[in-house]
Amino acid sequence: MAVFVGSVVLNVSNSGRAAAFWTEALGYVQRPSNPDFLHPEEWSSPSATRQDHGAGAHVHLDTDDKMHLDLWIDEDSDLQTEVERLVSLGARRVDWVYSEDAEHVVLADTEGNLFCVCA
Repeated sequence: MAVFVGSVVLNVSNSGRAAAFWTEALGYVQRPSNPDFLHPEEWSSPSATRQDHGAGAHVHLDTDDKMHLDLWIDEDSDLQTEVERLVSLGARRVDWVYSEDAEHVVLADTEGNLFCVCA
């Protein structure tokens, strides 16, 4: 398989309060460079790579986004190839405004749930 759940994005109104709850609830720690990015405690590197992903999905707290999955492709995979594979399984492309440096594509599953495929 070329993708895995890399993070779960939770929509929150107060990221500090949510971080306090989720770090205690899951035993996660906050990333020093981005306190809204929580990860398993045994994940020691402050910069995410596919090799040091750790034992579990990361939790990203966001005051703008709705709750969704981020599916991370492995380093040897191509983003567009993976998007096409998921579309062939029934996902659909979503109209989205992307930044110039975007390394993700927003799709919807067969039930309309949004998810991102991230390089």
